[in-house]
Amino acid sequence: MYEGGCLCGKVRFEIQGGIDSIVYCHCSLCRKAQGSAFATNGVVQRKDFHFVRGENELTAFESSPGQHKLFCKHCGSPIVSTNEARPEELRIRLGTIETPIAERPEAHIFATSKAGWDEICDDLPQYDGYEPGRNSGETK
Repeated sequence: MYEGGCLCGKVRFEIQGGIDSIVYCHCSLCRKAQGSAFATNGVVQRKDFHFVRGENELTAFESSPGQHKLFCKHCGSPIVSTNEARPEELRIRLGTIETPIAERPEAHIFATSKAGWDEICDDLPQYDGYEPGRNSGETK
C-alpha cells in the first residue's frame, strides 16, 4: 500500500495496488503544471485509489478536452489527473507519495521538448512523444 498527500496536509490518499507505466514527462504542459523540468507520473487503477481525507479540498483544471488535473486548492500540490477516455485509470504525481515506491520509471517522454537547461543523465529510453503502446489521447 502507498500513502501520500499534498504539501499542506489537507488532502490524503492511499493506493491499494501497484503503480504502472512510470515516466518522466518533459512536455511543456507538465513542466508548467509542476514548475520543474519534468513531471514524474504513474498509472494507478481508480478502484485502488482512495482519498483518506480532503477530496473536497481539490480543484481541477481541464488541461485539454476530457483531461483534468486535480490539485489542492490550498497549497497547489498536483495529485492526480483523469481522462474521460480512460475512466478506470488515474495518473498519480509520484512526488506526492510518501511511502517507498517499489516500481521504477520506464522512460522519458517528450524528451525533445525538455527544458533547455535540463540534462537527462540516465540510460532510460527517450521518446519524442508518448512511449510506444500508449494512446496519444491518454492523460499525462
